[in-house]
Amino acid sequence: MDEIDRVIDVDVEGMSCGHCVQHVTEALQNLSPVKNVAVTLKPGEASEVKVVTDTEIADEDIKAAIDEAGYDVVGIRRDF
Repeated sequence: MDEIDRVIDVDVEGMSCGHCVQHVTEALQNLSPVKNVAVTLKPGEASEVKVVTDTEIADEDIKAAIDEAGYDVVGIRRDF
């Protein structure tokens, strides 16, 4: 059976520059089921982070990775 890619949308506050994007991207890519991370930086408001995976990732794991990078998760939405 083929795995189906899933998208998790995460709203993250506190990101203001390219280095912020890099820190969050690297933190999420360290979670083993993550296949891709795309960030839409929105300084002064919650930035949009799309996480692509073919396996379920717990909200707590996403929040912990982003928190460790120094940013705040303010929302998580899933397409599945």
